[in-house]
Amino acid sequence: MPDLVTRRRLLRAAGAAAVSTFAGPLLGFGRCRLEAEGPVLSVRAVDLVHESTVVDMLGLLTMDWPRLRRWQSTPREFTEGDYRGLERSGIDVFHPAVEPEAEDPVEGALRWIERWGRLLSRGEGCYLDRVESAADLLRIPAQGKLGVIVGFQNSTHFRAPADVERFFRLGQRVSQLTYNDRNRLGAGCRVEDRGLTAFGREIVSEMNRVGMAVDISHCGERTSRDAIALSRRPVLVTHSNCRALAPGQPRCKSDEILRLVAAGGGVIGLTVVRAFVGGRGDLARLLDHFDHVAGLVGPEHAGLGSDVDLEGVNAATGLPSSSYRIDGLSLSRRVFQIADGLLGRGWTESDVAGVLGGNFLRALSAIWPEPRWPPLSERWPRRDPFCPAPGEGTSGVEEEPSGQGAM
Repeated sequence: MPDLVTRRRLLRAAGAAAVSTFAGPLLGFGRCRLEAEGPVLSVRAVDLVHESTVVDMLGLLTMDWPRLRRWQSTPREFTEGDYRGLERSGIDVFHPAVEPEAEDPVEGALRWIERWGRLLSRGEGCYLDRVESAADLLRIPAQGKLGVIVGFQNSTHFRAPADVERFFRLGQRVSQLTYNDRNRLGAGCRVEDRGLTAFGREIVSEMNRVGMAVDISHCGERTSRDAIALSRRPVLVTHSNCRALAPGQPRCKSDEILRLVAAGGGVIGLTVVRAFVGGRGDLARLLDHFDHVAGLVGPEHAGLGSDVDLEGVNAATGLPSSSYRIDGLSLSRRVFQIADGLLGRGWTESDVAGVLGGNFLRALSAIWPEPRWPPLSERWPRRDPFCPAPGEGTSGVEEEPSGQGAM
């Protein structure tokens, strides 16, 4: 294990060494740039990101759905260049959950899981690996790979409580109870909310039993409150913001819900969606949401849930989407800038490390069951993880993904 951890750090250090090319005299003031046109950052923040296990609980590998389909249908299409682009973001673990919007929700969910299964076959890929336990959140980055948590932004594929265990065994680890509208479990944030249904209560109880994380990001107020009250494990808000700072946004969470989530040990992942940031829609206002959570329930309940990839481009037009335009924020360097901004506001390094990933790691450790395979010390790969990309894959034509990755 030490050799692989060292390799991970050395690879990152090699990338960071390029900083000196662009930093110039800024280094004398403890500031630097990671690239010529990039944001100016504190060296302290850069080091902290590199030293942390960074988890984005709604981080998308790409919003270019045809590109994602190519990666999933033919894993060798995901190249070292693709890996390097994601690795430079500082994010170690992505949770690219979507609402598949399939006519048959079960078939739609099975297709998505099958596609991820091709790309994330355990022990086969060189750059990506599936996260199935809290131990994997540490193991995978230590091997020099990027972790992917498989989840969904709706639970319509659960037709009966037994389906929860079925999909857990297939690799799903997080499920949002509802999307924006009503389903059999309860209500989303854009419809009248009568709370969690009897069926919804059964599903939450079964999710607790098998160890699947309950996500209420898009749920209405009453459904959120009912789910938190019922759950015996921490409930997550993987991607939302504070309604107190973005009034009139039903997708943002009230202070009451934030308090209840925190009281149960949950974490709130804060998003860079402009409409949910509110105010002037700039970096300072985004940081205000972190401060609000910290002041209300403590910094140990704040995390990252960006709800975007590293580009924020509309796949249909090829142009940057205004939905993710946060003035002063580079999407590809957002993790570094958030860490830098919080340190600049007086947050401790320990608290910032929690936001970067430690808080979600703690919560997921309380939700997910222990792995059933051999101990961590016995599962390190015998080969260099940076091997040529595997050549297996299918060439069949599939329907285009129609998942919704944002808002």
